[in-house]
Amino acid sequence: MLHYSQAVRIGDRVEISGQGGWNDDLVVAADLEDEIAQAFRNVERILSTAGASWANVVHVNSYHVGGFPPVVNETMAALFRRYMPDHAPIWTQIGVDALGLPEMRIEIRVTAIVR
Repeated sequence: MLHYSQAVRIGDRVEISGQGGWNDDLVVAADLEDEIAQAFRNVERILSTAGASWANVVHVNSYHVGGFPPVVNETMAALFRRYMPDHAPIWTQIGVDALGLPEMRIEIRVTAIVR
């Protein structure tokens, strides 16, 4: 519908489009922690379609509406430890006014290197 790719693999590099905390029906979780967790699952799904996983992620950009209450960093850090227990990616957090769906509060975009 919007004419873009969810992921692009060029050689050993995988770039994915930002993933929000939506389910298959594009319904965003009401609870912020659940929304962040769903975004991580969505990233995992897109990575797998490109032959990668969280183990290959080297860079994370996260975009946040509503600022950075403690639950944001606590949840993100816990999920980083769960999905990437053997390494820590570089991470850039960006505060924004809005995302692709009006109810979204987070979007996660990653770069992975597959060797």
